[in-house]
Amino acid sequence: MAGRIPLFLLACGSFNPITHQHMRLFELARDQMHQTGLYHVVGGIVSPVSDGYGKTGLVASKHRLAMARLALQTSDWVTVDEWESQQSDWTETLVTMRYHFNRIAAQYQRKTGEPTNNSGGPQLKLLCGADFMDNFKVPGLWRADHIEEVVGRFGLVCVTRGSLQPDRTIHESDMLSRHRQNIFLVREWIQNEISATEVRRALRRGYSVKYILPDSVIDYIRENNLYTQDSEMKNKEIQLRPLTKQTD
Repeated sequence: MAGRIPLFLLACGSFNPITHQHMRLFELARDQMHQTGLYHVVGGIVSPVSDGYGKTGLVASKHRLAMARLALQTSDWVTVDEWESQQSDWTETLVTMRYHFNRIAAQYQRKTGEPTNNSGGPQLKLLCGADFMDNFKVPGLWRADHIEEVVGRFGLVCVTRGSLQPDRTIHESDMLSRHRQNIFLVREWIQNEISATEVRRALRRGYSVKYILPDSVIDYIRENNLYTQDSEMKNKEIQLRPLTKQTD
């Protein structure tokens, strides 16, 4: 794929736990970006959120990292990065994107001697699911300048499925419409409605999740007694950190 722009895909989230659907997003996005004729996807990054996120039922980052690494041990291009998960406080998605882009840019410059602002330098885009852009509309969840930079400077690769309509979300937002050329919508035609919330519910009720999670992840959950009635109560009375951080 000579002459194409090297592209890294970054997925941020709880990964509580990581599922086959999470991993499938990377494969779908890589195919779509290659089909544009402009990009060569050279790497994928899974970045689990820190424990400071405050989401109900969020197990410790050490477990979420371990499960993600087990799930992706057969991938030759998607890796798990611990930087975000190890921060003492929740980290805004934009801050995480800046960190990874600066790291990628430094590696590129050491290898080629050229700064990344030259033609042909690597790019980083945020990989997300179909409902991600709806979060932009939640009052207090995102700062407008952060949305502007995430979409305008970096870009989104959004995998959509079912009846969700991210194109309508773009149409209804002046900011997203302004950067439409930097938002890539990927259609998932093979229906896969795996939900980490439903996975946790099944696990705490003792139901099978085989073929929904990798066997290695299921074994890890059993060995460490994760996703029980007690663990689902964690952070139950705590407001999501993104909502409180905006008012700090």
